[in-house]
Amino acid sequence: MSVRLKLALTIFATGLVTALAVLATVIFAFQRFEHETTFQRSSAFLGRVVALYDNLFELHERHPDDFHAFLKNLVLFETDTQLYLLDTEGRVLASTGSVVLPPEFRVAMGPVRQAASTTPSPYVMGDDPERMDADAVIAARPLTRRVIRGDQPIAGYLYLVCHKEGLPANRWQALRSAFARPALGLIVAIMALTTLLAALVIASVTRPLERLTSAVAALSMRGLDKDGLQEGAAEAQPLLPPATRDEFGQLTLAFGAMLTTLRQQWDALRRLDHFRREAVSNLSHDLRSPLTATTACLETLQTRWAGDPTRDDDQRMAEVALRNTRNAARLVQSLGDLATLDEPSFQLRPEVVDLNELLADVAARFAERAVQRGVTLDAEHRDEPVAAAVDIELFERALANLVDNALKFCGPGSRITLCADAEGREVAVTVADTGPGIPAADVPHLFDRFYQARQTVAPATGEGGKGLGLAIVKRIAELHGGRVEVVSAPQEGTRVHLFLPRELPSATR
Repeated sequence: MSVRLKLALTIFATGLVTALAVLATVIFAFQRFEHETTFQRSSAFLGRVVALYDNLFELHERHPDDFHAFLKNLVLFETDTQLYLLDTEGRVLASTGSVVLPPEFRVAMGPVRQAASTTPSPYVMGDDPERMDADAVIAARPLTRRVIRGDQPIAGYLYLVCHKEGLPANRWQALRSAFARPALGLIVAIMALTTLLAALVIASVTRPLERLTSAVAALSMRGLDKDGLQEGAAEAQPLLPPATRDEFGQLTLAFGAMLTTLRQQWDALRRLDHFRREAVSNLSHDLRSPLTATTACLETLQTRWAGDPTRDDDQRMAEVALRNTRNAARLVQSLGDLATLDEPSFQLRPEVVDLNELLADVAARFAERAVQRGVTLDAEHRDEPVAAAVDIELFERALANLVDNALKFCGPGSRITLCADAEGREVAVTVADTGPGIPAADVPHLFDRFYQARQTVAPATGEGGKGLGLAIVKRIAELHGGRVEVVSAPQEGTRVHLFLPRELPSATR
């Protein structure tokens, strides 16, 4: 989800919640206003009645039936209002309601006293004798007798209840025409205006971030080399937009400072890497000649001492020295090859070949050695050609390293199988063996440089590696735009898969 969409949803949700809150506030305020006006109107009405008729209790006691009709006449034109006469304990003595109340029916006296007190109140909610499950707006006035008793200054209360009736259909229609339609139109207009303003705000806020994101993405594609920078721009500000005075400008400056540090570190790393590769290449070249001469001298000594029983000890020592010299020569050769493959200027020489034939050539190359080890080496030939563009010399070197590694660790009776299969736009070359397998802890590090798995010594041959053969395989696969995967488990053999594209990427040609 983009930042713009998140901002839009946030603004929309905020507006919706605000609209609902305003609507709820309006409804609450309208209801409170209605209650207050009803209470004030009812209190004024009761005040006028009590002022005109100060003998209501005497009238009720002398003529109960006529008093009931008298109360109904008082609220004749107020259909949603009921009037009650209460004693001091809240008993209903007379009422205008149509519901027959049980004898000794009482209402709660707390709201009655609050409504009848001289302390001003916005409104009072009390009992509705006809609907005891709901509160109603009430008003009350204390009543006295003409002859005031000292022990009873208040004889009772005139209690008025305003029913909460539903609006009739004509009033609902009037309410909709007077409020709903204009309010709906106003809400739609406000939403349209706020949506337009939100779109403008979101665009103005996120535009610098979008430019910065595009600049960083372009920089990621071009890299930190000098050709990835704009001509005439500062080294620390390649492709970045101009810094503004807001937070996005500060972010741009922070990116510029970070790029300055990255460029300096990148240049330092490049210099160190170039020095390393050049040193390794020069060392490999300088050591190759003396090692070759040493090997030749040791082989000459072995030839001279051959068949001379007095030279048996010297023969054994020469054999050990010759083996170590050859190992050192292979190590120097591998170091030189890796240094060459790591050169940024190194270019492949790809040719489209049938990998079945290439595998057969590699198998024939190691056939005699496999027979000496008692290992079956087989190159499976598919009916259909498996064509791919590869550097033949390098790819043969990768396959040779894998087969050589498998022969080192496979004992007599084992089997090594080479095969190639087309899988969509890739080809998969597999070197599988039935050897002892590789512990799970070693598998992730097999292609690390100088990492020596399986206790560094092959159990089948007693030969040890220097941890560079498989690193060279990985580097060759990477140069071809491919990858290497290993599937292995102890006592279950090992399968090494080389996945290569059928056509080399243009960058590697």
